[in-house]
Amino acid sequence: MKRYNKKKKKESFVSKFVNFVLTIIIACAIGSQVCTAANNNLRIAQVSDAHFSSFEDNTSYKFLKKSGELLDDAIFQINTSGPYDFVIFTGDLINVPKTSELEKFTNHANNLIYPWYAIDGNHDIDIDGKLSKRKFLEVLASHNENMNQKNIYYAFTPKKGFRVICLDSIIDYKLTANGEVSNEEFIWLKEELESHEKDIIVVCTHVPIIEPYSSSSHKMLNDYEIRKLLKTHKNPVIVLQGHYHGVKAKQDDNMLVISCPSLVTYPNAFRIININSNKNRTLVDVYLKETNLKDIQSRSKLRLIGSEKLYGDENDRNATFELGRKD
Repeated sequence: MKRYNKKKKKESFVSKFVNFVLTIIIACAIGSQVCTAANNNLRIAQVSDAHFSSFEDNTSYKFLKKSGELLDDAIFQINTSGPYDFVIFTGDLINVPKTSELEKFTNHANNLIYPWYAIDGNHDIDIDGKLSKRKFLEVLASHNENMNQKNIYYAFTPKKGFRVICLDSIIDYKLTANGEVSNEEFIWLKEELESHEKDIIVVCTHVPIIEPYSSSSHKMLNDYEIRKLLKTHKNPVIVLQGHYHGVKAKQDDNMLVISCPSLVTYPNAFRIININSNKNRTLVDVYLKETNLKDIQSRSKLRLIGSEKLYGDENDRNATFELGRKD
């Protein structure tokens, strides 16, 4: 009887040891797959047209007096729904181009627990030079080391296989809401695409390269040339844009253009973009995240005629797009 118990205990020990080893092997295999998936995945939060103001009253359609609260709510939602590889502010960070306003904006943005970047909008730049493009970049760099860039347009690699290109689309030599990409920047963009031909490209721009709706006074003046250049890239190109305060998502072959609404106008929302790349197929999940300040959202909607245009269709708000590599 004692021999039997010893034999049983020995078998039990061997069985437990084998199971332990198998568990470790399986866990490592699963962990490896998770890590591989994570490396092929890029998760972005896009906030656009925050129009932050510390001193202005509401206009006919902008809830400027609540801009700080709306910004804080978006930041809270991002911090509590991660992880994210980075957050991008696609222009019009502030409503009036003042250095003091931009510094106050960074005080809010620095509450983010994820790396954040920004590009300029037409409300951020003063054509008489008080808040020039250089000054805009200097102020951001002094509060955020990620913005320590040489030029107002710049690029970075958040993860292997992805290249993020941040454009300067703002005209600063005259008062206008139109945009353009300069010849110098256009050449730089071409070089970026050529240098990262194997990467998935994420382009961030304030002024759209494809309008969510028509506005001759706000459009990109050389949008056709930019689209034509971007479409030479064989891998997927995802464009994140703002300026029009509208919700739209449009696929054109291997390019996906995502328009983000404004925080201070209906629908008072921002975007979540999840890019998952697997060999020759890339899935892009696009979500609209509305702020929790529903009273402001309801009042904001009442101030607009044609609010449906800004809210878009369901496929503009929440959808999955499949992008391939061009031969």
